Order: sequence, then structure tokens, then C-alpha cells
Amino acid sequence: MSDDYLIRNCAPTLAGIKTASLFACPCNCPRQLFQAVAQLNRRLKPKGLRALPLRTSANKALIYVYRPRRLAQDLTDALAAELLRQQGYLPGSCQQTLVQMIRRLRQSGEFPHEIGLFLGYPPEDVQGFITQGPDCCKCSGCWKVYGNEDQARKKFAQYKKCTQIYCRLWAAGSSVERLTVAG
Repeated sequence: MSDDYLIRNCAPTLAGIKTASLFACPCNCPRQLFQAVAQLNRRLKPKGLRALPLRTSANKALIYVYRPRRLAQDLTDALAAELLRQQGYLPGSCQQTLVQMIRRLRQSGEFPHEIGLFLGYPPEDVQGFITQGPDCCKCSGCWKVYGNEDQARKKFAQYKKCTQIYCRLWAAGSSVERLTVAG
């Protein structure tokens, strides 16, 4: 897993404007991947971020990069907590809830719809996706929007601009550590 993947797929999370990011990367050797993730965690932990391999297959891995404090805050939202309860999550700490999501992801092979809550998506949009399906949204970008369309479009533009800036700074020689905002 290269720093280039991290920058291109996680810039808003690295910048501190998004709770988490999820991306797939090549994985020819799970052992090497776990070593790379451990090394990445040593680099990101001082800035308040963590990386987890959520799932691996023969040739790719799904990596989750997140800000634990921000995720804990997101999951305390009343609607988010209720959605998780409705999906069968047991009450517990942020870490326990994250473990439940990972277990669901690995067992089903498909993305659980509530995964949006773990990526910082608005709970009303996650609820809309669960209850109305993907075809009834107002618009889509980083996620499908069922609630505040204007606010979502602004976030989409903010994330896109952040990624462009981070890619440019990365190409100019800035390190991941330098580009990652402490939080």
C-alpha cells in the first residue's frame, strides 16, 4: 500500500474534514499488507488517526482510515445510534461498535448499508438509503443524499478540492505526515 493511495483516497480524512475513508488497494501478500498497515499506524497515531484492513482477498484489500475521536462523536448522534440499533448493533463503545461493523462486513461479503455512519455521512442520508433504496435520492456524490442537498453538494466540492490540493502537494514532495492534520 503506497502513500500515493493514501493521499488520493483519504485526503479529506487526513485534512481533518472527514471522519473516515475507505479504499481498496492491491494485496498480493496479506502478511506484507498487515506490516504496511502497522507501519502506517505508527506514522498516523501521533496525529490521531488509525488504519484497519477490513477485508482481504487474493489480490486486494479494503483499508479503513479513520479518526477514532471523531467517529465516537458521530456514533453518539441520536439518529445514528437508533439506526445502528435497528440494524442489530449492541450498545457499546465506539471500538466495540466498529468491531461489530467489521464482523458484519466480513460475514456478509457485501457492504452493510450502515457503513456510511462509519464514514461520516449524515445519518439522515444513511437512513434514506436504508429505507428508500438507492434510486430515490436527491443527488449523489461521495454518498447518496436524501436530506440536505445543498449542504451535501458543498461537502462534495470541499472533499474534491481538498483531494486536488493534497495530490498537488504530495507531487511537490510533501510527506503524508506533513499533510496530516493533528486532531
